Amino acid sequence: MTDWLRTAPGQYVLGWEQAQFDLAVADLFGYNALQLGLPELATLRTNRMPHRWLALPEELAGSDAPVAGGLHSHPGASNQGGSTWNRGAPPPQTPPRVALITDAAALPFPAACLDLVVLPHTLELSADPHHVLREVERVLVPEGRVVISGLNPASLWGLRQGRGRLGSRLGLTALGAESLYLPEAGEFIGPWRLRDWLRLLSFEVESDRFGCYRPAVRTEKWLQRTAWMDRAGARWWPIFGAVYFVVAVKRVRGVRLLGPAWKPRRATSAAPVSVAHRH
Repeated sequence: MTDWLRTAPGQYVLGWEQAQFDLAVADLFGYNALQLGLPELATLRTNRMPHRWLALPEELAGSDAPVAGGLHSHPGASNQGGSTWNRGAPPPQTPPRVALITDAAALPFPAACLDLVVLPHTLELSADPHHVLREVERVLVPEGRVVISGLNPASLWGLRQGRGRLGSRLGLTALGAESLYLPEAGEFIGPWRLRDWLRLLSFEVESDRFGCYRPAVRTEKWLQRTAWMDRAGARWWPIFGAVYFVVAVKRVRGVRLLGPAWKPRRATSAAPVSVAHRH
């Protein structure tokens, strides 16, 4: 997916998603935040939690990745519960620092220790996305949040990708019918399916939105010419955007404890029975 993100459509998606992450995480508070995958996005740059980490799988980290020796605060973070970034100033543009190399399905954290987990296209690139989501539910504290972005199969881009896969399967080469528009790696997960998974894991969807309504073109020139479709799509076909963005909250139902009965019950005595005597 890294190579595709360098193309004009990939840069278009990154720009839209970066704006959504900046808005979504800016006012989320806590102590520990984790981004799983996709180092091209600085999803936590506007967040003010004191500890913010980027975790990558081994195949993405590479040998030259700046991996920290342990869990450290994000550069620019403060140990006093805030960040040195001034909210009135533009967010820092330094690349995120890799703090962990780990499998998203086996996170090296105890249960209920993270306040925020961000999954930018992590689920669709995982071999077992449902297990990754269960692992995220395990490490999140009650009322913790997970922020997810993914490619929408029910969109113009998804239809173009489906046509390419069908043409490749049937061996059709006319008019580039076999060429794929989106990355070949990964299995795209529809937002409706993701909602079902979140509901099964006791997550409550707090907000969701769609974006990137421009057609499946490959050049920056045509993407700019069709920029008007972003406004039209948000109004006329809002759920068919190429990218979806979901914020969900982990809900934990309270348990009602039954205490001892402070007032002992009175023992019921049997009513006296009169005995009749024969004379």
